[in-house]
Amino acid sequence: MKDFLLNDSNNIPSIGLGTWQSEKSDAYKAVRAAIDCGYRHVDTAYAYDNEDAVGQAVRDSGAGRENIYITTKLPSDIKTYDGAREYCEKSLKALGTDYIDLYLIHAPWPWSAVGTDCTEGNIEAWKALIDLQKEGKLRSIGVSNFNGGHIEPLIKATGVVPAVNQIRFFIGNTQEPVWEYCKKQGILVEAYSPLATGNILGIKEIADIAGKLGVSLAQLCIKYCLQRGTLPLPKSVTPSRIADNIKLGFEIPEDDMKTLNGIKGLFPRPYRS
Repeated sequence: MKDFLLNDSNNIPSIGLGTWQSEKSDAYKAVRAAIDCGYRHVDTAYAYDNEDAVGQAVRDSGAGRENIYITTKLPSDIKTYDGAREYCEKSLKALGTDYIDLYLIHAPWPWSAVGTDCTEGNIEAWKALIDLQKEGKLRSIGVSNFNGGHIEPLIKATGVVPAVNQIRFFIGNTQEPVWEYCKKQGILVEAYSPLATGNILGIKEIADIAGKLGVSLAQLCIKYCLQRGTLPLPKSVTPSRIADNIKLGFEIPEDDMKTLNGIKGLFPRPYRS
């Protein structure tokens, strides 16, 4: 599992375990299973209400905090400087760590008011993240569910480019304008829901390519994200599937990548909490 090099010169493991919609007990077991089979990157969020379970699993794994990369996120409705600092401290406490490897603004607007213009609030929160990074509490900082129009004001106001933008990205729904913008800016795209929360498993055209290559459909979808230069965050609570999801010692041929890139319009819901 090779690392990506972020634009702040920090490394990030190239696959992470997603924990969205994982209850505390499930998140704990999934993180333990993931670390046991080789994962070194776990993605959580304050809004998932499982940061404490993730932190406990990392400690109990015996792998050493310095060897496990933890991502978490500022709640989407926190759009002030002081609020961002307060909730970062809450996440640090819940995780039981004195630093967070990657901290993201979870969305450009509250989930209860999708589409609201929160530019000024995002700038204030971003300034807080920059200061927390300077203080050593955050190693890298970024955003989630942002597009170029949301990111540009942050850069203009502070001169600091996000290291990461975590977006919904999978075969048939790759948000090309956002992907292109991030590529131009040197922002790593993290692909959440690389299996479209399981929906993609029923698409015959994709399954046929997986069968031809002798890999599972899940492995194909995750490898696709990697070959597009994004960092996939597959979520599972089943140990066997967690293990299978990082068995990616194959390449998708160019012709098959072209076919997969040509699939459009799958499951267009753009966001998730």
